[in-house]
Amino acid sequence: MKFLIAGAGFAGSVVARELADAGHIVHVIDRRSHVAGNAYDEYDENGVLIHRYGPHIFHTNGARIAEYLSRFTDWRPYEHRVLGVVDGVSYPFPINRDTLNKLYGLELDEAGAAAFFERVREPREPVSTSEDVVLNSVGRDLYEKFFLNYTRKQWGMDPSELKAGVAARIPFRTNSDDRYFTDTFQAMPAEGYTRMFQRMLDHPSISVELGVEFAEVRECVTVDHVIYTGPIDAYFDFRFGRLPYRSLRFEHEFLPGVTKFQSVGTVNYPNDHAYTRITEFKHLTGQQHEGTSIVREYPEAEGDPYYPVPSAENEALFKRYETLAKDEPGVSFVGRLAQYRYYNMDQVVGAALAAARQWID
Repeated sequence: MKFLIAGAGFAGSVVARELADAGHIVHVIDRRSHVAGNAYDEYDENGVLIHRYGPHIFHTNGARIAEYLSRFTDWRPYEHRVLGVVDGVSYPFPINRDTLNKLYGLELDEAGAAAFFERVREPREPVSTSEDVVLNSVGRDLYEKFFLNYTRKQWGMDPSELKAGVAARIPFRTNSDDRYFTDTFQAMPAEGYTRMFQRMLDHPSISVELGVEFAEVRECVTVDHVIYTGPIDAYFDFRFGRLPYRSLRFEHEFLPGVTKFQSVGTVNYPNDHAYTRITEFKHLTGQQHEGTSIVREYPEAEGDPYYPVPSAENEALFKRYETLAKDEPGVSFVGRLAQYRYYNMDQVVGAALAAARQWID
């Protein structure tokens, strides 16, 4: 069979490789001038490896996912750490025992931290919003210091307007584990994400064409099946209206002569500045360089779609498009934008492997 795949990010590239390995012919297009989607990394003009579209840290509990990607890259072990700045002081984030002890001048052990959370929490029933999740877990003071304003900046909405799943992604710990993720596999592609994608797409049955909009070619290509990984509402010409997304503006800066700008990979600013966080890439990549490159992230309402906005109203709108997608002949919708889901990278890989299986098994 001959396939057209719209999108050279994780979803499109994994499906492309699986189909090619199974003997199919695959043509991949992408509207951008590069492969790798939002995971794209490159050396800036000063020779520092940066992530153009913000930090991407790979982590998974899926041994099958890690094994699959290991076909295309070696890995550099990396455990991401984050600090949150409140009133000019940096605290471990997600909130753990050390956060509590430093913030409140306490000396809690694990049992004491658990008792503290139980004492300050505001029980909510049912837990249906992000505000409910946080108040139900850590109470109002920590909610207001670390979550409320960060959420307002990130989403342009109050936590009480967002579904519970947004805040449920962030744990609260009674121990001193200061890792942002606790997955069994945490690592960065040793030569970067772009090189991993280039290897994935390096197959005699895969052709890649960049700088091409799907809308420009959808009526003039002859294939047996289309794999579409772009925004589902755009595919249907926004028939029911646009699905809301939050976008980001990235402000990259190179700091000459600065070997280390901050002590951890990412520092959150929940209450200060228009940006939400600063990431220093050398922590992620392990690169040695006489200077350093950082990026500030500014959430915006307009621009490239990054985060589906998880509300009941938006989910209902997506379901209308999903119904159209199920009846669309010769097209499969795969990935974060096509399925209007905030997937981690490993989840996209898993979804792509599952989608490809119907033409392989």
